[in-house]
Amino acid sequence: MPPANLHHHILDNLKTAILLVEPNLTVSYINPAAESLLAVSDQRIHGEAITHLFHEDEDTVVKLLDAINNREAFTKRETVLTLRSGDEITVDYAVTPIVEHPRTSLIIELQPLDRLLRISREEGLLSSQQNSKALLRGIAHEVKNPLGGLRGAAQLLARELDDPRLHDYTNIIIEEADRLRNLVDNMLGPNKMPNQLPTNIHEVLERVRQLVEVEGGDELSIIRDYDPSIPDIIGDREQLIQAVLNIVRNALQALKQSPPEGGAQITLRSRTLRQFTIGSHRHRLVCRVDIIDNGPGIPEDLAPSIFLPMISGRADGSGLGLSISQSILNHHQGLIECHSEPGRTEFSLFIPVEQNR
Repeated sequence: MPPANLHHHILDNLKTAILLVEPNLTVSYINPAAESLLAVSDQRIHGEAITHLFHEDEDTVVKLLDAINNREAFTKRETVLTLRSGDEITVDYAVTPIVEHPRTSLIIELQPLDRLLRISREEGLLSSQQNSKALLRGIAHEVKNPLGGLRGAAQLLARELDDPRLHDYTNIIIEEADRLRNLVDNMLGPNKMPNQLPTNIHEVLERVRQLVEVEGGDELSIIRDYDPSIPDIIGDREQLIQAVLNIVRNALQALKQSPPEGGAQITLRSRTLRQFTIGSHRHRLVCRVDIIDNGPGIPEDLAPSIFLPMISGRADGSGLGLSISQSILNHHQGLIECHSEPGRTEFSLFIPVEQNR
């Protein structure tokens, strides 16, 4: 095999995305890994300006021309590139000048980071959830024991009191002790393991839709965008309804507090993902449910802690709904993620279709 063909063959079989850029910043070659990453074909992009392939916030052209003119390599870390499709990817990329007098070309190596960053973020989220649960179990133990003694003492005191009017005070003690015990139980999330049975995710979503449509009235528009090919998942139908309902109700309450100009809208969307990683575990098939609203968004300072118990953006909120939903998904080996900005808040539920026994 001639050297030129051998080099071409090697580049074609690399897992790293490689681009060859001419001195006029047109693309003369991209390997299959780059075609896959950038969602283009070598034939269609051949001879086009690299700015037609992607762009970033900084001026890409200036940096590349500097590399050509000064013949200096450079590397950028965790850069967000916007593709011609409008999608965004996060990459590390390295630019290396190839000097062939009197011309200088560039080799650009792209290393995608989206999956690595998402895995790191999810592992952090799962670790935070587990640490929170461990802390809450300790608090629950320390709170519920004295509450039990307090309640028992109030019951004994009530039996010794002859004046029925004084029973009102002992009843208050008993009722408040029960309320605090229930609050602690709710903070811990579901106290039973899910009843794992084949479950149609769209039956779950339709049940939630029916409940929320009654609460939202005519001012709320619910859009359904379902993938009918999704197979049954293995899960607890009632717990999954509760998990989805908590999120959708939060969206409804945010929309009621700050109604958008075009009308309140919630989208329920379902999709499948193949060979998808949740935390550190790779699953053959995952069901993704997106709950999207056009409300005011989650305050930036609140966003990192929304899944922790007792955290709420509303004065009248308990701060338990999202924590309980996350616990339910964890019991199903799944996870909930959130991306929010003014005008669009998206909660994504990832549930393995076939769970590891």
